Amino acid sequence: MNKSSINNYFHSLFDIKEEVVGKITETFSHFELKANEVLLNKDEISTKTFFLEKGYVRSFILNEDNEEITTNIYAAPCFVNDFLSFFRQQPAKETYQTITACSFWETGLENVQHNFHNIPEFREFSRLLFVLNYYSIHDRLIEMASQKASTRYFNLMKKHPDIFQFVPLKIIASYLGIKDSSLSRIRRDIHKM
Repeated sequence: MNKSSINNYFHSLFDIKEEVVGKITETFSHFELKANEVLLNKDEISTKTFFLEKGYVRSFILNEDNEEITTNIYAAPCFVNDFLSFFRQQPAKETYQTITACSFWETGLENVQHNFHNIPEFREFSRLLFVLNYYSIHDRLIEMASQKASTRYFNLMKKHPDIFQFVPLKIIASYLGIKDSSLSRIRRDIHKM
């Protein structure tokens, strides 16, 4: 299998030599999942980390009313995982499920640890990835607390217009923290403008 998508992802984040990326991704193996398949279950310990090459994945929890609440939507290319579960070997707090058919690359904790201890560029990449993930989560937290649903909707449309072609509106509504009916009303109001 051709690893160009994962290699390009490394290069898109920072300056790294091709042979170093080759070393990092040497033990990554490819697999595919159909739509609506579970990548990682809540309470399962993550033993692999996943690079999403193609497709869309969501993470979700169940609230007290047993309703699914989407906590994140991942659009390729990106890494997808419960990183605390992976690095601390503790049960995941969310379920990760494909939204569309997806193509992945995976590698185990031992390989990540080996790369972290032996490849300085991988340490830098990992730090950058953690900072970007932290920023994304922090930014989302502020958005959810400070913006109206319609503003969050517009922001999502600006950042990821493709999501609306591939992700069901019910999942998007949940991600935005609103009911399906509210999302329908926001979309109706936009079309009237």
